[in-house]
Amino acid sequence: MAELSLTQREAEQRADLITVARYDIEVDMRGLLEGERWASTSTAAFSCAQPGASTFVDCTATITGATLNGTPLDVATAVDGRLPLPDLQADNVLEVSCVQDDTASSAGILRTVDPADGLVYVWTSFEADDARRAWACFDQPDLKAPHGFTVLAPATWTVTSNSAPDTVTEQPDGSRAWLFPDTPPLSTYVVVVNAGPFVEVREERGGHSLGLFARQSLRTFLERDAAELLGLTEAGLAFFGERFGQPFAQHRYDQVFVPNMGGAMENWGCVTWSDAVLWRSEPTRQQRSLVANVLLHEMAHMWFGDLVTMRWWDDLWLNEAFASWAALWAQVRATDYVDALASELLSAMPSAYAADMGPASHPIRGEVPDVAQAMANFDAITYEKGSAVLGQLVAYVGEDAFVEGLRSYFRDHAWGNTRLADLMDAIGAASGTDLSGWTAAWFDRAGTDMLTLVPGAGGTATLRADAPHGDPRPHRVEVGSYRDTGSGPLELVALTPVTTSGTSTEVADLPDADLHLVDASAWTFGSLRTEGSADAVLRSAGRLPDATARAVALSSAWDRLVRGEASPDAVLDCLLDALDRETVPDLVEPLLHLADAVATSWTPSERVVEQQSRVAELATRLTAVPDLRRPALRTLAATGTGDQLAPVVEAAADDVDLHWRLLMRHAALGAYDDAAVAALQAVDPDPDAAVRGDVVRAARPTAEAKAEAWTIAAVDRAVPSGTLQGQFREAFWRPEQADVLGPYPDAYLDLVTSLPPGAMLNVLGLIGSLFPDVGDQGFLDRARAAAEATTTQPTVRTALLTGSDRLARRLRARGVLPD
Repeated sequence: MAELSLTQREAEQRADLITVARYDIEVDMRGLLEGERWASTSTAAFSCAQPGASTFVDCTATITGATLNGTPLDVATAVDGRLPLPDLQADNVLEVSCVQDDTASSAGILRTVDPADGLVYVWTSFEADDARRAWACFDQPDLKAPHGFTVLAPATWTVTSNSAPDTVTEQPDGSRAWLFPDTPPLSTYVVVVNAGPFVEVREERGGHSLGLFARQSLRTFLERDAAELLGLTEAGLAFFGERFGQPFAQHRYDQVFVPNMGGAMENWGCVTWSDAVLWRSEPTRQQRSLVANVLLHEMAHMWFGDLVTMRWWDDLWLNEAFASWAALWAQVRATDYVDALASELLSAMPSAYAADMGPASHPIRGEVPDVAQAMANFDAITYEKGSAVLGQLVAYVGEDAFVEGLRSYFRDHAWGNTRLADLMDAIGAASGTDLSGWTAAWFDRAGTDMLTLVPGAGGTATLRADAPHGDPRPHRVEVGSYRDTGSGPLELVALTPVTTSGTSTEVADLPDADLHLVDASAWTFGSLRTEGSADAVLRSAGRLPDATARAVALSSAWDRLVRGEASPDAVLDCLLDALDRETVPDLVEPLLHLADAVATSWTPSERVVEQQSRVAELATRLTAVPDLRRPALRTLAATGTGDQLAPVVEAAADDVDLHWRLLMRHAALGAYDDAAVAALQAVDPDPDAAVRGDVVRAARPTAEAKAEAWTIAAVDRAVPSGTLQGQFREAFWRPEQADVLGPYPDAYLDLVTSLPPGAMLNVLGLIGSLFPDVGDQGFLDRARAAAEATTTQPTVRTALLTGSDRLARRLRARGVLPD
């Protein structure tokens, strides 16, 4: 069925007209055990403010029957995913039955068959407007209502929803009926039904029943990680409950790990996320930190997004930016990942700066005329930049006032809908600060300010602020001043707080020092410079005395590379020097990734082997440090050649993941070993091991290999969402193999411009993982033209504009394009 994207005006009109009292939804999953049919009957009770008026209900499934207040509706009138509802009464009952046979595309519903044992699993994910694919509903965030679910499922399946089932009863046909109690008033996109023969781990902790679910073939990995997952969940619920002034509002809290899902989804009480994070080999410190961050991000949504929900998608950042900020806050305060902020600056934040300097940059709060545009805003500006800006707000008003404002916000708006002004009014009242100007400056304008410290004479300095659009924003920062006492770490002299105003702010009492670093405590979002000290920062970044300051300086070095202000050679020298000194595991892994990226993607092709060899030599030294050995070996496997790979060969005997990486490196170097791939696949306990073999073959430097790999990933869509997509991209798009990749940049354009709507999480993963890392000016021009075509989806448009800008910067650094 063709479908329309709900507009903001339509949503406002419908919300003014109707109030939804409740949904009762019957789901029949029996047809999914051996087939692809999902069936449902949705009963919605709602009132109408203008009896006699008309509206519509959303449903893109095939409607088989419908009644309104007992009167049959003509299902043939359903057009573009909307069933008209004429002549409404003051109180109404709508019943719609439908079937959905598209359960293989991840559009709201995904049915998967585990290749390891043939078992079937089904999961749902409805953000932004995919609930309408599963049942009829008023699919917009401000029509919140209780949902009551009854699910018929095969007898061998466990069904999870937003809470524990009230009853599970055997049915005459051998199936089972799962009856769930009413949810609290929830938006349609945060309800959930998952099912399959899951393995379950459950413990009572901190006053909550905590459940973990995964497919049977991942039992070993779930049980390995269960203690840490449950501990993080217990700590997070306690931390957020205390900080937000109210505990999580139900006893049960489940997390369901499912196959072929891109990311995670904050369904109330039942978070669903990619089982790729049940790492198939012993995880590194950064991988464990990533899991902790995702876990806490989705948990924060229980308050910010589920309990209190934005009225419309233009305030999407109310969900995602807050959850991103809160996850880092909780990691640092409530877990042992105390350097999570420093790690974030090097791992995730570069994508936000890249997006914000590109042609698809947008305000954190912007115009969202319809839901399709909302999906385009699920990007690094919303998540990472939004998180950093909230961190700046905390610095601006103080953490105590910020927390008190949050408590007031949750208390006053529980189970309701809000706009940005509601949050800012609460924080402003708690801090005694008028935040209207601050709000407009930070949330309503795109682009990144550049802050440049200009040292003067006699302990004075000027902090200059330059904005790409309009006046600079106010920034609250600390300037770190450091003394060089020799070859060891620099010595901190002072941290000088500064609040900027306008384009120039005087900084008094700045101590004499060998190096000054703007925003040494990572309070703001901005490009940071110290006049006359650019080279000194590159030379000394790794010698700064605390992890956050080092991350700020190294992030600034990366920013200079991306902007074309520093050469790949200079930045690689900086990163390798920092790595040679770094002892904090949370920084080592992202630094290794950045060093690999400079050597592989930012370096002219004739020098890639040389620069990769330098990275490999450094990684070899780090393998001697126990806490750093695993990420160092992975980097060595990605960059080494010849004898450099000897430590990887030795370690791979006991590390399946590392062994796959080694085989991929051999394949990329022209030494593909089919027998070795088959042997490893036979012993790998990962149910997706066959895909790892596909990834290895994708790295081969031949036209035939690339054609085969493209068919697997882009045509058959056989690479599961998540980690494997990233590994595929690394294998396939190798700049040094540009001579055999010629057809695929344009094939990528053909693919993404023909994608159907929906399946947000998985579509974003596909678009990102397949974006080319080779090309020329002709491809960039075609990508930008495709982005501007009126038929291109907003999500694809954003990806094309941002991706082509990033590629152009890399191509200029490689010498493929002129500066």
